[in-house]
Amino acid sequence: MDKIKIIDLKESILADNDRDADMLRETLREGGPFYLNIMSSPGAGKTTTIIKTVRSLRDRLRIGVMEADIDSAVDAETVQAEGIPVVQLHTGGMCHLDADMSRQGMRELGTDGLDLVILENVGNLVCPAEFDTGACLDAVILSVPEGDDKPLKYPLMFEKCSAVLINKIDAMPIFDFDMDTVRKYIAMRNPAAVVFPVSAETGEGIDAWADWLYDRIAEWRK
Repeated sequence: MDKIKIIDLKESILADNDRDADMLRETLREGGPFYLNIMSSPGAGKTTTIIKTVRSLRDRLRIGVMEADIDSAVDAETVQAEGIPVVQLHTGGMCHLDADMSRQGMRELGTDGLDLVILENVGNLVCPAEFDTGACLDAVILSVPEGDDKPLKYPLMFEKCSAVLINKIDAMPIFDFDMDTVRKYIAMRNPAAVVFPVSAETGEGIDAWADWLYDRIAEWRK
């Protein structure tokens, strides 16, 4: 009997997307905007953090935002109210964005004249980490109410991201969350990851994160 041929479709899909993501990054490097992919679980504070980041950088950079959701335009409307160019991306039930979706989003947003495009990825700590969006930098937001053990439970997300924002630090007195512990767990997954304790509500720590991001963009353009 002939041996059954087995095709790993997921592996094939991821490999194809990785090649496409590399092509997108190369295109951006030739004169496009810096592309930042921000991920987190639902409710971690992505939209508010993005708005505060834009406020900190808007005198230095021209910024556009892509909001990805399975449905609704709530976050895009919130960003638009700030006077920020924004486009809403509906994923049709998928819990992630890939490189081609990113390309389509940028086409609709219009990147001419923009220095930075920020993607608010779908709220999920699993799927978005598996698909390369073509971003120049990946960041994850972990909020204090989620607990300090998340780097242990969702390793790929923290392995992939160059920056980890610990949001809602103003709520630390209420929750059983230890900053030293979460830093240790993040370092176990990714020793090179830079950690920024922030409060999108009060603005604490946002300027330090924004200044670091600005330096990464300047280095990328050299």
